[in-house]
Amino acid sequence: MAAMSTESTGTAARDGDPAPAGPGDSPFVRACRRQAGPHTPVWFMRQAGRSLPEYREIRANVGMLESCRRPELVTEITLQPVRRHSVDAAILYSDIVVPLAAAGVDLDIVPGTGPVVAEPVRAVEDVERIRPIDRDDVPYVDEAVRMLVAELGDTPLIGFAGAPFTLASYLVEGGPSRTHAKTKALMYGDPQLWHALCDRLAEITLAFLRVQVAAGVSALQLFDSWAGALSEADYRRYVLPHSKAVLTGLADAGVPRIHFGVGTGELLHAMGEAGADVVGVDWRTPLDVATVRIGPERAVQGNLDPAVLFAPWPVIEAEVRRVLEQGRAAPGHVFNLGHGVPPETDPEVLTRVVALVHELTSGPAERS
Repeated sequence: MAAMSTESTGTAARDGDPAPAGPGDSPFVRACRRQAGPHTPVWFMRQAGRSLPEYREIRANVGMLESCRRPELVTEITLQPVRRHSVDAAILYSDIVVPLAAAGVDLDIVPGTGPVVAEPVRAVEDVERIRPIDRDDVPYVDEAVRMLVAELGDTPLIGFAGAPFTLASYLVEGGPSRTHAKTKALMYGDPQLWHALCDRLAEITLAFLRVQVAAGVSALQLFDSWAGALSEADYRRYVLPHSKAVLTGLADAGVPRIHFGVGTGELLHAMGEAGADVVGVDWRTPLDVATVRIGPERAVQGNLDPAVLFAPWPVIEAEVRRVLEQGRAAPGHVFNLGHGVPPETDPEVLTRVVALVHELTSGPAERS
């Protein structure tokens, strides 16, 4: 493994500058709380990953789940995009199925496929085998977060977990699915079993996020990657109660909560009701439109189309400007992509996007 820097990645105060206020007063956290800041903060989903050659080198011959269980490796991978891109926040390197494995689910993350579950959920006995978790089940997560907080200094660290619906979909389908047919069949055909499964997953997710909060993360993101497969009526009936149990269960955690899904334009109002402080928006819905749907009590995150990163720079710059302008309609805006960084992305483009966002938004704060 490449040696980690012995210096903090956080920004050090220059002579005569006031002492750093810490990650809780960073531009990222301030935007999440709908407070004015020195610039629009920016980070990227999947910023620590396959787009970086240093990541591919350090992950060589190490399986995904195994890499998530090595605190020093997690720390190094999480820091890589902060060093390279000067993003305003780091996100813990992990995977949404880590707590499922800790809860006793027999699964693996297969390269080129994703999570594969050995025995998909079909009956109440399958749910009962998924045990609750606590810190002792994921000590490597606790250790990695503490190491990162020490390294990052004033740069905030985002913890995360998968939402109950998305986790349930993997468990029911046995792996990734384009149609979620088995998931929907269970929802419609056996609502009692469905809610029992999601109740258990909400409990596990809440415990997993609380471990990260106790270790020192500055914010949390709940990924409901597949929620966009549902109608609003089905989302409200089968999903919202369980996402709300997680997000409202963290109301006393003292850190901003972000809620994100893909293809959720028609669900944004309902997702805003789940209890997050920030709602992530994919690239399909303009941020000013999304803000109307979500409501004025929540900040927004997003939402540059990841495919734009492959366009000529003048196109990228124009799209960044458009996203920033539409984001001005929100009471708080965290710049991000509308989904994760594609593996083929030129890292230099991401670095330039960060610099451009900072350049275009630095100056007197305009939000009160």
